[in-house]
Amino acid sequence: MRPIRSMLLSLAAVLLLAGCGDSEPSEADRGRADEPQFTIGFSQAGLDDPWREQMNEDILAAAAEYPQVRLIVQDAENDAARQQSQVRQFVNQRVNLIIVSPADAMALTQLVEQAMERRIPVIVLDRAIVGRNYTCFISADNRKIGRTVGQWLVAKLGERGNVIEIEGPDGNLTTIQRHEGFREAIVDANFDLLAAVHTDWKQEQAREQMASILSRFDNINAVFAHNDTTAYGAYLAAEEAGRQDDMLFVGIDAVPERGIALVKQGVLDATFEYPTGGREAIDTAIKILAGQEVPKNITLGTRLFTPGNVDQGGERIP
Repeated sequence: MRPIRSMLLSLAAVLLLAGCGDSEPSEADRGRADEPQFTIGFSQAGLDDPWREQMNEDILAAAAEYPQVRLIVQDAENDAARQQSQVRQFVNQRVNLIIVSPADAMALTQLVEQAMERRIPVIVLDRAIVGRNYTCFISADNRKIGRTVGQWLVAKLGERGNVIEIEGPDGNLTTIQRHEGFREAIVDANFDLLAAVHTDWKQEQAREQMASILSRFDNINAVFAHNDTTAYGAYLAAEEAGRQDDMLFVGIDAVPERGIALVKQGVLDATFEYPTGGREAIDTAIKILAGQEVPKNITLGTRLFTPGNVDQGGERIP
């Protein structure tokens, strides 16, 4: 385990045990500068992939810079009912602000509304809920990222190419937006999308899907996977078949120890950053707690990492 990650997870454990306390500090607390003035509750959809682990690390690192904040971190384990219970608890404890990265958009909509009715600001992170009854929504533009991937592949392959798409879960909004953006970019390029298959963002699923695809298609020029984990799974299947050098492999996320590391190792030809928004969530929360106005929506940018620019920190995409 990385030293900084170990430190941050230890901090998370302390914060989980700390409890919420009262939303208003006592008279004794007001006289102590080291006592937190605000409590923020954060419910994470799940911690079953490197990108969400990175989100937690980003949130914990940012919160550690604000001694006036007590952060309570909860893991919903991709269980909508569990996350509902966590957010309901935050509301009943009257924390000063809630950050939530939804496991299920519909399941949280009513609870977020209840929090807002009780004047508890809510920052929705990564996945939107239904409607606009929240304080701030922070996310990257999945459609734009998918379109940028397509544009990069067109530039690399020219006007023709045989492409495989390893998507996220069927019906998932992130999956839909990344796929639609990608198709917009390649529609006029005479690309043949030989196969588009779904996964639950898991490496082994992508590996199995890619092995089946390789048995059916002899000429593949590129694989676009909706996250770096599935891009690696596809690469492993191609490596087993001795065909890894026949095609480009492109992913999304650019987590330092996954996508960026795979680019440095020569496994991925490119990865596009999907920012976690963790730091932005905490910085925005501090502004809200200070009574400042914040945008209703904050759209995060992306960066392209390739072997040629990865050591320089990638290339920012306008």
